[in-house]
Amino acid sequence: MAVTVENLEKLERRITLSLPAERISSEVESRLRKLARTVKAAGFRPGKVPMSVVAQRYGASVHYEVMNDHVGRAFADAASEAKLRVAGPPRISTKEGASEGQILFDATFEVYPEVTIGDLGAVQIESVSSEVTEAAIDRTIEILRKQRRTFAQRPAADGAQASDRVTIDFEGKIDGEPFAGGKAEGFQFIVGEGQMLEPFDQAVRGMRVGESKTFPLRFPDDYHGKDVAGKEADFRVTVHKIEAQHLPEVDEAFVAALGIKEPTIEGLRASVRQNLEREVRQRVLARNKAAVMDALLGAAQLELPRTLVEGELERLMQAAREDLKQRGVKDADKAPLPQELFTAQAERRVRLGLVVAELVKANGLQAKPEQLQAHLEEISQSYEKPAEVVRWYLGDRQRMAEVEAMVVEKNVTEFVLGKGQVAQRTLAFDELMNG
Repeated sequence: MAVTVENLEKLERRITLSLPAERISSEVESRLRKLARTVKAAGFRPGKVPMSVVAQRYGASVHYEVMNDHVGRAFADAASEAKLRVAGPPRISTKEGASEGQILFDATFEVYPEVTIGDLGAVQIESVSSEVTEAAIDRTIEILRKQRRTFAQRPAADGAQASDRVTIDFEGKIDGEPFAGGKAEGFQFIVGEGQMLEPFDQAVRGMRVGESKTFPLRFPDDYHGKDVAGKEADFRVTVHKIEAQHLPEVDEAFVAALGIKEPTIEGLRASVRQNLEREVRQRVLARNKAAVMDALLGAAQLELPRTLVEGELERLMQAAREDLKQRGVKDADKAPLPQELFTAQAERRVRLGLVVAELVKANGLQAKPEQLQAHLEEISQSYEKPAEVVRWYLGDRQRMAEVEAMVVEKNVTEFVLGKGQVAQRTLAFDELMNG
């Protein structure tokens, strides 16, 4: 018998399912008899509990399970026969008017939309590129030196200078009153490295051990501490220790300590260049992928299944609660999170997923085995034992699914860039990294 599909609003559809009541009753009875073999009840030996008692206790739940199973199979069969691409689970409701011996249900659901992608040749996209410079390598080596620096106490007569590590006590007051987070003892920071607000940093410069000073400081209007943002405070600072930094020389001993395979200065620079180039490739791909995805969204037309958006909303809200939990927020799982905060992001994700899936299917952009292998090798090169990293990914389907998704996105990015009107722009290394 052909399945009749009723078109409702937009992507919503409805079909009627018919189940034979006798088959349902028969299976319920069969499951109850099977259950009776193991069920326990006071006053009866195991396996000897009367069917009337078993039915009274478990009849409703078993009937629900059987109905669920049969309705689920009936819906799957009907959707398959009607060649429907169902988006999300159906809403099932009983229906009046069944003929004798039959039970009727209405299954209301959404289908996947038709996705129309416009002429990609007319799409305008900015594609960026960048290169690793010698200056970038120098700065990275300088960072490596700072990570291995040591500190030695300065003579008592010396004042604090840039790059010194100072140990201080401080207390801030606004209108003569202390404020939260405005006091610390034995606090350390490095002068001139942006760890403190600039007026605070400048005030400490030149101070000697044992010296105290009071100075005004106005918090920026966009300061992260909302209670003090835009307000002026008076800080009193006492210096207890000043230590001068010592940076290691860039020599073969320094290179060897870093674990570079070729323990020479040239080997160090080559290793740093390799790592920076890998980072540049990843950031360039991320920038270009974002531009391509924006362009695809602008070129595509489709209706959004509410079911998929609601599912994505739930995932985003759950992720937000997990993030709050990681940050130590109490009762994060009960935190009130308005859906409106996530609606636009959920709709974008669903829309983009449907558009990308259509483009991949229509143009054969699925991830190929050799691409997956190349991507795994690219990822693993930043680790000490690349082969173990590759095995770690290959040993888990979920991790490999994430790798496959990244390769597919790269394929889509390259495909669209090859079709669209692309404006090339070269970014300075610092601009790419800071962006």
